Amino acid sequence: MRKLVYYVGVTLDGRIAGPGGEYDFFPMGDDTQAAAYAAWTNAVYPDTVPTPARAAAGLTGTPNRRFDTVVMGLGTFRPALDAGLTSPYGHLRQYVVSSTLTPDIDPAVTVVPDDPLGLVRRLKKEDTDTALDIWLCGGGKLAGTLLPEIDELVIKNYPVIAGTGIPAFDGAFDPTVFDVAERTAFPNGVTLTRLLRRP
Repeated sequence: MRKLVYYVGVTLDGRIAGPGGEYDFFPMGDDTQAAAYAAWTNAVYPDTVPTPARAAAGLTGTPNRRFDTVVMGLGTFRPALDAGLTSPYGHLRQYVVSSTLTPDIDPAVTVVPDDPLGLVRRLKKEDTDTALDIWLCGGGKLAGTLLPEIDELVIKNYPVIAGTGIPAFDGAFDPTVFDVAERTAFPNGVTLTRLLRRP
């Protein structure tokens, strides 16, 4: 069965964005450090680079390696909309969970007004011979709702404290154990940790 993977950047105090959805305060290091970090993440997780940025990242024509589907909440989708992009991940199947977004926002985007757990359970049952994994892009409320179905975490931990903002998980109290499978430290201070849900 394909997996639901929450791949996300977080602050030291567990925030994926500031209170207004801002994320430009995440430190990337100097130019050399930022370039090395971007090159590594783009090579390992190229599917997570937005379609409009793929050419600049040297990913034009790069096949999907890990994900073929992205699921996100409206808060995560909003920055793309604000920039005039209605299909930010055109190289993936895109699902936006929102009860307020119009369903005809873009032919390449499926708006899901309710039951994100049902959506993910259906997606996970798709043909595993050809289907790649599902990327949970955000946000915190959606991650809290989908916690029972999250199989893997890929946490990019940035050396900054937000103080307040959107938490990585915003849901009911539900202690869920994940085991560290891999950890990579970068010169810019970012640590990427991949964790698997404990059986």
